[in-house]
Amino acid sequence: MRLSARARQVTAMLLTAVLFLLASGCKVSKVQKLDVSQVQQPQRERLVGITTKAGAEVSFDRPGGTISQEKIEARVKAAPYSIALQDVQRLWVERQGTSASRTIGLTVLIAAAAFGTLLTVALLTKQSCPFVYSWDGTRYVFDAEPYGGAITRGLERDDYSELEHLRAENGVYRLLLTNEVDETQYTNLMELLVADYARGSRVVSDEHGALRTYTQIQQLSAARDRYGNDLLPWLLATDRKIWEPDTVAGPDGSLRQEVVLTFPKPENATQVTLIANAATGLWGSYMIKRIVELHGRDSAAWLASLDSDPAGQQAIHAWGEREGTYRLPIEVEEAAGWVVRGALPNGGPLLAEDRAIVLDVSRVRGSQLRLRLRPPVGFWAFNSFALASGAGEAVSVVRVAASSARTADGRDIRSDLATTDNRYYPMPDNTDQAEITFRAPAAKAGQERTVFLHSRGWYQLHLRNKDAPDPVTLSKILTVPGAAVQFAADRFAEWGPGVRR
Repeated sequence: MRLSARARQVTAMLLTAVLFLLASGCKVSKVQKLDVSQVQQPQRERLVGITTKAGAEVSFDRPGGTISQEKIEARVKAAPYSIALQDVQRLWVERQGTSASRTIGLTVLIAAAAFGTLLTVALLTKQSCPFVYSWDGTRYVFDAEPYGGAITRGLERDDYSELEHLRAENGVYRLLLTNEVDETQYTNLMELLVADYARGSRVVSDEHGALRTYTQIQQLSAARDRYGNDLLPWLLATDRKIWEPDTVAGPDGSLRQEVVLTFPKPENATQVTLIANAATGLWGSYMIKRIVELHGRDSAAWLASLDSDPAGQQAIHAWGEREGTYRLPIEVEEAAGWVVRGALPNGGPLLAEDRAIVLDVSRVRGSQLRLRLRPPVGFWAFNSFALASGAGEAVSVVRVAASSARTADGRDIRSDLATTDNRYYPMPDNTDQAEITFRAPAAKAGQERTVFLHSRGWYQLHLRNKDAPDPVTLSKILTVPGAAVQFAADRFAEWGPGVRR
């Protein structure tokens, strides 16, 4: 990809501008170019490393990298380092702040190529659904972004997030719940699911919160995209190498990629569990608000109408799976051809969660198991895939309710988060936050422990669109196969006129 003069000029302005982009299924703000004097704390934006298009992971020495003349300049192990932006696949951006008298750390990965048409790289501030930070014994660390896509009460949903950084301190687990965007968030429930299990096993949640343990997990033996490119280095392990194609048509003009995953087939297996670490793509998450905005000044009323319209809610879910935008069918290669046997749920995009998906492989012949995903470009980001035989084993789970929950001004909200009901903890302002604590169950000798957050809620976009509705485009998106992806690609192209691909 070669940038136009306009894009190069914007790139050169990076040190004196900050882009605020939404990178999740929640509120999306328009791009803002601000002078440094207008940014309250520009020093909080820190480029701490990159993933190159060749698959190398590069960590920068402090204070981090800078961008100038379409290059990233940094120091790596005390030596000068330079790389062209066109050779960068992902950026590692870290923000530090303080809250509740404790340090907060946030590290996110940003697809550099995905936003290349605007300025090749976007610095992302914390704009998402509610953010959950886990106390790791030293500081709060960004660990979950629950119920993305639940943009009205009728779409309220449960979410299950593995809290990788959570550590007990004096027998107490601590979480920090924050709203950092221009929306009102309504949290209905927060509880912990504490799983203790035999060493050497791995516990994973499905999208409905069923926790199972797995052993003898198999890695991918091969992975290729629609055009024969080797994806194995990108999809073999959960790391900073994340495969997320540009939101542009491929060499053959297709706006739908194809990923074929190959595993050794477990002997005599009739069921397997795919363990997928994937998320909604950055551009795909931005499209949620853009599509809602097609309702114009009626957007808020349309969202509210869904609250009492189960058929409308189901139609939205069915559309997301039909188009593969926010739920992606998983196909299994059988003697008769490719057959849909499961689906990949959406999530992220700042944090991808492991999800367990049970697949019927009873009709697969031979020693290899091949799975196919056909993601529309711009809507998905894949980190890793692994396979376990069978449907896993039940695991002992202890549900732990909050022992305290207080807002920054000291208000007690524990009863608001105690159970699924009509009580919510509302966060209308982007300064709202609450600290929630849980008593840690006693550890079990000889066993490992993983803690999951079970949360439930929804959020209300602060819509200000006064335009007339666009029923023609909206109807096309909802009824014509592929129209939603074409709409997203067209909007992406508008962000970078003159860009040559």
